Amino acid sequence: MKASELRDLTLDELRQKESDLSAELFNLRFQIATNQLENPMRLPLAKKNLARVKTVIAQKERSAERTE
Repeated sequence: MKASELRDLTLDELRQKESDLSAELFNLRFQIATNQLENPMRLPLAKKNLARVKTVIAQKERSAERTE
């Protein structure tokens, strides 16, 4: 998932994606704790995607504040 793709989404869609990624990250951590995760590289990828979404949300909120 690229940041340019995320910038095309609305703020509500981004918040939904943030919620989904947070749940996915929780599940991945749970799978690691129980030794059920087959691909451990999914964890850092999920963290990066969540950080990208949070960054784009913050950027959109700041730009909305400036226009008001």
